[in-house]
Amino acid sequence: MSDTSRATGFAGVADAWMDLTNTVVRSTAAANRAAFSAFVTEDTTDDGELAESNAPSVAGEQPDWTFERSVDRREDIGVGETVTFSKRLTDEDVHAFAHASGDTNRLHLDDDFAQQTRFGGRIVHGTLASGLISAALARLPGLTIYLSQDLKFSAPVGIGDRVSANVEVVEDLGENQYRLTTEIHDEDEDTTIIDGEAVVLIDDLPEE
Repeated sequence: MSDTSRATGFAGVADAWMDLTNTVVRSTAAANRAAFSAFVTEDTTDDGELAESNAPSVAGEQPDWTFERSVDRREDIGVGETVTFSKRLTDEDVHAFAHASGDTNRLHLDDDFAQQTRFGGRIVHGTLASGLISAALARLPGLTIYLSQDLKFSAPVGIGDRVSANVEVVEDLGENQYRLTTEIHDEDEDTTIIDGEAVVLIDDLPEE
């Protein structure tokens, strides 16, 4: 689909999408892990390894992945600390996630089918997009373990859009547990597409 057709297909969708999804969706750690596994579909070095990451809690990085965080030591995590992770959600990501999760909804995979829907074309799985939250949390200092996640979906994500996950610590719950706001922003459409809250436990990293 051309850029013009895609823009036309998405015009007016946001209101309908908000009506359709005006419910808080409770996700699980397993769903986000499945989404994150779909992000590592291409190698970045000749020997098939991901490039080395400067976040010791993750195994590697792709060239187009970016992240920023406001804190570098687990013991310094507190209210107001933030992490942002960004990547482009590609057609390869969508197909990899469909295979990993079993979600082969034709809205995400079949151009002809999707063009006849309210979206006017294929869109990214909502759980794939929300998986960037897991990617951001993984880049907090320490070893982050999901305890809960609430999500509200307010707009679709186009295949090929660059998307960022922004998380911020809003409450220290004690015993290394934290409540965070979680937001997904479509940078190409300049739209907040998902927001919610998570509770995580952050352990020390294992000694190597």
